[in-house]
Amino acid sequence: MTEGTVQAASHVQPHAQPQEHQQHPIGLYLKVWLLLFVLSALSYMVDVLHFQGYLRWTLIVVLMLLKAGLIVAIFMHMAWERMALVCAILVPPIALLVLVGMMASEAGYTLLSRLLFFR
Repeated sequence: MTEGTVQAASHVQPHAQPQEHQQHPIGLYLKVWLLLFVLSALSYMVDVLHFQGYLRWTLIVVLMLLKAGLIVAIFMHMAWERMALVCAILVPPIALLVLVGMMASEAGYTLLSRLLFFR
């Protein structure tokens, strides 16, 4: 080989080589599946133990969000994605939840003012 071809071969871009598929250990999936099972059992126990009112709904929503977060992070491989993609997927729903919370607060204020002034 000539010196020019050796230099050209040494400047090969590392991303030009085919990338291997990342394989995750099966133990991780089994642990997450077991944790999802435990969270589902806790969710079921909320009904069995007859929790009522805000405590019941708070527990149900918290357990639901934990399960959804585990599913998105592990089974949808979001934990291994770039931060830009994670933000592009997670920021809009979070923004919608904030806006819904603001609208609920405004609805309470509107109802209170209607009851107070238009009775």
